[in-house]
Amino acid sequence: MRKLFFTVWLVLLAGVPVAPAQDAEFKALIDRYYKSWSTMNADNAAPLYAKESDLVFYDAAPLKYTGWEEYKVGVKKNLFDHMASGSIAPKDDLKVARRGKLAWTTVTGHFSANMKDGKTIETDTRHTAIWEKRGGKWLIVHEHFSAPLP
Repeated sequence: MRKLFFTVWLVLLAGVPVAPAQDAEFKALIDRYYKSWSTMNADNAAPLYAKESDLVFYDAAPLKYTGWEEYKVGVKKNLFDHMASGSIAPKDDLKVARRGKLAWTTVTGHFSANMKDGKTIETDTRHTAIWEKRGGKWLIVHEHFSAPLP
């Protein structure tokens, strides 16, 4: 009985570092994601995304972008061109799930912007991303970014 208890304890203990390591890896990716978008230059976020033209990315406006190129151009035209400054930051509720070479993350955040027309925007946000590991790098293959209705 003692040997069985010790064996179970070792198996459980051996599994403990796995979840924090996963979270640490994706915490760094999420921090990089938010910092790159806060520059208001989609080229800085580009290395985090897969580039197939049929991938779907949902954003606050418009309803969706198909492919990275449409997303990159659309975010500049529909948002960044109207902003004088802005930032987006994640909150501390990141959740990560992995299944082989796929992972998904969920996190809430906060978006602040000073618009060129003098208005300001302050809103909480939601972000869900599906990541695929390719060539040793995690890339976003789908995401859903939104804010609650006022």
